Amino acid sequence: MTDQDAPWTEFRYAVADVEGNGQRPADLVELAIVLIDHGVIGDPLTWLVKPPRPITPLVGRIHGISNEQVAFAPSLADHALDIKAIFDSTIFVAHNAHVDLSLLTRELPGFRPAVVIDTLKLARRLLPGRSSYKLTTLAEELKLATDMPAGLKPHRAAFDALVCARLLTHLADGADLAALLIDAKTTSCEGSTDDAAQTLF
Repeated sequence: MTDQDAPWTEFRYAVADVEGNGQRPADLVELAIVLIDHGVIGDPLTWLVKPPRPITPLVGRIHGISNEQVAFAPSLADHALDIKAIFDSTIFVAHNAHVDLSLLTRELPGFRPAVVIDTLKLARRLLPGRSSYKLTTLAEELKLATDMPAGLKPHRAAFDALVCARLLTHLADGADLAALLIDAKTTSCEGSTDDAAQTLF
């Protein structure tokens, strides 16, 4: 990134969401990435992954992914090169990003995005005074989940990544990149209490 005063639409973003198996620490069972190119939101790219440990009943009820669904799924290593290539050419975005980063940096050796845009922190700054900044709450209040592609469901990675991408474009409307990077940081996997429910995954 050479010109942070350029409109945010001059850059490419990879909006990510992960779903885990509920173990401690969590293993990845689903990853979705939604690319934003010149301000245009693309279709979700999704990967189901077979975790080394089973999905716990509690988390399985939340995201709806069963152990049977991932029993014959490939490992993340089978897709690692393609996934890292996407992340390496984009700005990493997620909601309550430390959750996604803590899992992805464990599962993808060498993955350390230089800059992270956390839409939760961005929403707190640009939409002050709200009682909740959970992605599901913002999606309802800002009408971000209307006209979703058929088959997408809340708490699945593709649904949540697409909602997050729509949130970013809503918040970034008319801004330059520098305005979005006020809350950005170098890669961090430190815990946060911003949206503790997501850490279940």
